[in-house]
Amino acid sequence: MELYYSFSILIVLATMFEYINHKLLRLPSTIGVMVIAICVSIILILFGESLLPKTTLSLHKIVSSVDFTEVLMGAMLNFLLFAGGIHINIKDLREQIAPVVMFASIGVVISTFAVGFGAYYLLPFAGVEIPLIYCLVFGALISPTDPVAVLSILKKAKVSKSLETKVAGESLFNDGVAIVVFTVLLQIAVGKQVDLTLESILMLVVQEAGGGLLLGAVLGFIGSKMMQNTNDYILSVLITLSIVMGGYLIAHSMHISGPLTMVAAGLFMGNFSPKFKMKSEVRDYLVKFWELIDEIMNAVLFLFIGLELLLIKNLNEYLFAGGICILVVLLARWVSIFFPTKLMSFKHRFTPQTVKVLVWGGLRGGVSIALALSIPKSEYNHIIISITYCVVVFSIIFQGLTIDKIANPKKIAQEETKQEELEEMKN
Repeated sequence: MELYYSFSILIVLATMFEYINHKLLRLPSTIGVMVIAICVSIILILFGESLLPKTTLSLHKIVSSVDFTEVLMGAMLNFLLFAGGIHINIKDLREQIAPVVMFASIGVVISTFAVGFGAYYLLPFAGVEIPLIYCLVFGALISPTDPVAVLSILKKAKVSKSLETKVAGESLFNDGVAIVVFTVLLQIAVGKQVDLTLESILMLVVQEAGGGLLLGAVLGFIGSKMMQNTNDYILSVLITLSIVMGGYLIAHSMHISGPLTMVAAGLFMGNFSPKFKMKSEVRDYLVKFWELIDEIMNAVLFLFIGLELLLIKNLNEYLFAGGICILVVLLARWVSIFFPTKLMSFKHRFTPQTVKVLVWGGLRGGVSIALALSIPKSEYNHIIISITYCVVVFSIIFQGLTIDKIANPKKIAQEETKQEELEEMKN
């Protein structure tokens, strides 16, 4: 009953904030909900005990009673990643597979170490000293991008399909890779014995990432086969729900990547080949259902992010450190995008404007906060949580609201045309 009560309050709050945003702020849905939640949190922190003591206490209890890490990583993320995967066109993804894989693997590793070393050497200027290993842990948790809030803006800005696929594809795959890196570094930080040989690390990546993708493909195939020639959209929805919820349980029990399992299953089921012959009416219902799930989950997720401010103590003490980390993360993002693009063949070269969009559009979100909250209590975990929150809030609000100005489709098209002409001249 307590869980139902908490969830009911959160849904009501998300609806109210969404309505206020729709009528007054008119910001992108997820950003608007989070901005209002942050404002409410600040008001309650400053004046709640004197003006609304019962409301403040009740809301604080609700937020603190919910294990954000468990709720997001064990439930919400599965739905969000499956919903994201089901809407990606596999043909578009196949054309951009090289940059997507590069950004989601090598890019994550480069970002992790760039952020880690940058934070280690620059945070002392803010009076904050964190051991290098914990700085690397912070680098790993802040590296996965979460462009949920920016994808709708990119669509409205009418950027090229290739750029949209790069951003969406990277965000779908880099969560799983970043979680593996984060887990290894955190085990080292807390003093656990970890086999750091190249062979053991590769085996871990193959088990987590490869196993997750394989399981997702198998589940997607089974689900598609079950829906073959069906006219029952209710049955089809139940099948996809079972794949998401049951698939995560299987992945968890097999110690493989749940996020990548959901991505692969979503991609497989969202790109039905002609031999599966899904009825168009059933497909329409299925797509609309998962769009609705995606919107509801995102509203609750960004509400959570805003209300988490109620639980972060002494955030004001680390605002300067958070500001430094914002600059470090942006620079690391540029490095993790710029250098991989230089390693690719001429077919995948990127224009300067495209690189700008990829850098500024690499938003951080709920995954980073959830990973930060999962760090065992120590003298450093509250610092990491505070600076992570600063980076995420800046990323979602400022980067999310200005990406449409940077995503200039005409300029991108002109640069791509010039580059194609240069390539033709060289050949």
